[in-house]
Amino acid sequence: SEMPLLSVPREVAVGTAMLGVAFATGLLAGKRRPPSPTTYTETGMMGKNSPIRQYILDHSLREHPILKKLRLLTADHPWGRMMVSCEQAQLMANLVKLIKAKKVIEIGVFTGYNALNMALVLPDNGQVIACDINEDYAKIGRPLWKEAGVEHKIDLRIKPAIQTLDELLASGEAETFDFAFIDADKESYNEYYEKCLRLIKKGGIIAIDNVLWNGKVLKPRKDDLAAQSIHHLNEKLLRDARVNISMLPVGDGVTLAFKL
Repeated sequence: SEMPLLSVPREVAVGTAMLGVAFATGLLAGKRRPPSPTTYTETGMMGKNSPIRQYILDHSLREHPILKKLRLLTADHPWGRMMVSCEQAQLMANLVKLIKAKKVIEIGVFTGYNALNMALVLPDNGQVIACDINEDYAKIGRPLWKEAGVEHKIDLRIKPAIQTLDELLASGEAETFDFAFIDADKESYNEYYEKCLRLIKKGGIIAIDNVLWNGKVLKPRKDDLAAQSIHHLNEKLLRDARVNISMLPVGDGVTLAFKL
């Protein structure tokens, strides 16, 4: 069946239309070349309504019915664009299944689409430690976690993620987790990464979301702390001998760090 396109905020659509008019004017004046098919848009490498992205979804997305229900609920939310892309969440779930993970950390839950995706592939005694500071968003997904029969696998902790990570380390859980997914406040990315690296066992994976930050990492402004933080972490990861890495242009960019 045809996969519905994800919603785009009205202001983004209007802004895109205005940019299109300005761009067309520039072309007529002979001042610009057409952009490549992978030009950055306001929603990442490929816009969420890109025909190429739609083709990817139509030919690769295998979405559990309850995942689809939560995705559509989230798309209607005013901040729905914060949700991890569904093709990226599917990749995370496949990695979790591939390494036979039992213990997972998620930093940044939002409505819980990605947490649900991973919980669905974990064994019955598996666990996602889901870290967030906003319980209202998670309330959207929690009934669907229950409907999918995996609510017992998701341990939602509403407090600053750094506090939760420190508690896990203090309780002797270093090197006991298999997988971590980082998608929260960008200024804290380096600290999240360092603590997750201590919690993840050798052979485990840390997935870091938004590493392209809508292309802003190409030339981070001095007043853009988020872009600066992500760019600095990207440079650090390139030289970090503790991990092997792959940076992928999926969603808004995701780096996979494999602990050595």
